[in-house]
This record gives sequence, C-alpha cells and structure tokens, in this order.
Amino acid sequence: MEVEFFKHNLTEADIEAAAEAMRGKFLTTGRLVDRFEAELAEFAGRRFAVGTSSGTAALHLSLLALGVGPGDEVVTTPISFVATANAVLYTGAKPVFADVDPSTGNLDPGLVEGAVTGRTKAILPVHLCGVMAPVRELREITDRHGLSIVEDAAHALEAERGGVRPGDLSEAAVFSFYATKSITSGEGGAVVTDSEELAGRLGRLRLHGVSKSAAERHGGAYEHYDLVELGWKYNLTNVQAALLLSQLPRAEKMRERREEISRRYREGLEGAPGVRLPEVPEDAKSGRHLFTIWVDPARRDEVLAGLGRRGVGVAVNYRPIHLMSYYRRRFGFEEGDFPKAERIGASTISLPLYPKLTDAEIDHVIAAVREAAAP
Repeated sequence: MEVEFFKHNLTEADIEAAAEAMRGKFLTTGRLVDRFEAELAEFAGRRFAVGTSSGTAALHLSLLALGVGPGDEVVTTPISFVATANAVLYTGAKPVFADVDPSTGNLDPGLVEGAVTGRTKAILPVHLCGVMAPVRELREITDRHGLSIVEDAAHALEAERGGVRPGDLSEAAVFSFYATKSITSGEGGAVVTDSEELAGRLGRLRLHGVSKSAAERHGGAYEHYDLVELGWKYNLTNVQAALLLSQLPRAEKMRERREEISRRYREGLEGAPGVRLPEVPEDAKSGRHLFTIWVDPARRDEVLAGLGRRGVGVAVNYRPIHLMSYYRRRFGFEEGDFPKAERIGASTISLPLYPKLTDAEIDHVIAAVREAAAP
C-alpha cells in the first residue's frame, strides 16, 4: 500500500467557489477578501483580520507594523520552518533563539527570559504541530519588559491552550493558508488582532503603502490615492478568499478527523520500540497540523528510508534553523548552541495526517512505523 504524505481537502464546492470568483469583475483584493476577513475574525474571536499573500508575509508585516526594525532583536524558536526567523531578518532586526521544552518542542519561557536584552522588541513563539506555546507565561515576560508578542499560529488555526486562543494575549497572531494547512488557498496568510490601529496599518503595508486600494477606488467618481508609507505587494486575492470562505465553515470538522487519526496513531504506537511521541498538554486543544514521532537520532534517516520502502510518505518538521548554512555563516551558530532543539530536530519524523486518510491507510502507517523503527 502507498500512503501519500499529504492530500488536500478541497471539494467540488470549493473549486466552484473559486470559479465563481473568477467569473466576477474583481480578481484581486476586493469584497470577497473583505468578507473572508470578517468571517476569519469571527472564527478566531478577534476584532480584525487582514489577509496576505502568505503566512511569511503576515509575519513580516506584523513585526514591521509593531515597530520592529534595524538594531532590534526578536526572541524566537530554533524549531520551525525557516520562514519564522527569516521574517525577522526582513525587518532588519536580528532573530535571537531560545531553546525549547523537550516534551513539546515549544519555546521554554524560562529560557526566553534569559534571551531578552535591552534590544529585544518582541517575542515570536511558534505553535508547533498545532500545540500552542505557553502564551500566558510569555505574556508575563513581555509585560515585565515592555515587549510585543506576534504568534506564529500557522499550525494552530483551531487551537486553544488553557482557555487561550491565538491572539487572545498577543498583539497579533498569524495564520498560513499554504497548500498543506488545514484550510488552504495554495498560498496565503492572515493576521488577526484586536487593534484597529494595527489592522489599518497592516492593510496599507500589504498594498504598497497606498491610501486606497484598487477596489476602494473602483465604482464611483475617480479618487486620487497617495503613497502614505513604503509598503509591499503582499495582498490576498478574491480568488484565494473564495476558496478559503468555502472551507472555513468545516475547519473544525476537518480538525476533528485529524484528532481521531492522531488518537489512533498514539494508541497504535504506544510502547512501540524505538518510538517516542511529543506531549500534548492536558489543557491544550491541538490544531493537529502535524503528527510527529521522535526516534533515535543515530537511526532517524534509516527509519525515514524504511518508511519510504514501506510506501509511507514522510517529512521532517523541522531541522533547526540555527544549523542551516545561511544562519551558520551569518551568525556563527554551531552544534550544541541549543541542544534540546537540536535533539528534536535530529529525531523527528512527520507522518501522514489529513482527513482523507482511510482507516486501512492509518493501520498501514502504524505497522510500517513499528517495523521500521524497531531496534
């Protein structure tokens, strides 16, 4: 049996929604984007949402809009996709890594506080695999030091921890709608916030920094626009918004199926020789974006190959950012700088996790892991 690592969950209704948008007058940012932003804000429990061309763009703009720039530092995690730290670099600031909780892979608040300096402007936690970082504890740190929090919630659209959801205790939370995310437009992202001022600035920055978008200038007497500040071309389109609007009402149902698959994986792999599982805190509702296992680092690549031979698609989420060649060259990072993150990065394997998985495919993945990982 062959089990692909990922299959998207678009339906014919989703495809028709995108087609209907393409039959309309406006393909770029317009009323469908406005509608999606309103519905996403309601879903997330926030006052405002601002759609962007990617989650990376949303991270970049959020940091910029909060005043992060050259000479500043942002404390973040080494265990994430490189986009998290790259977004800090795009602002001219420096990413400062703190090591992680070895049970979850999320930022360790105690180590974050030690990484804060007089140049720190913000903390950028990542909700790894859908399990929220301890935002409550991080908020206490930022309040003591006068800092902002931007949450990388790319994995955590539906997540909650200790009664806290993305954006509840932060200045901004960022979602991704990349091809593998729980709802997708192929590429796309959004920022949610309760700050009207921040949302307004984000709306300008995503469209060059001009005072009026094309949609706002369309349909009535011509109005001149002005360039208020230097911005970027980071906007979400109506076609993308149509796809997202169609999926958003069933986001929780799809998460529940991923939760069920995760439960079966955990039960099937409990006690499996050579396999450890990251913890999900008891007070956490995971977004269940990824299901990862941890194996002996000395055997990880062997296990990856063994799963491939058994027809199971796999990925590695993630290799530590600070050990990537660019970060080594630019900042002089070395192995041993963040040992807990490095151990996780060298151990981790991501298994297939998407609603279209059949029970037979789940059983095949469990059997393949047990065989491939056995000492």
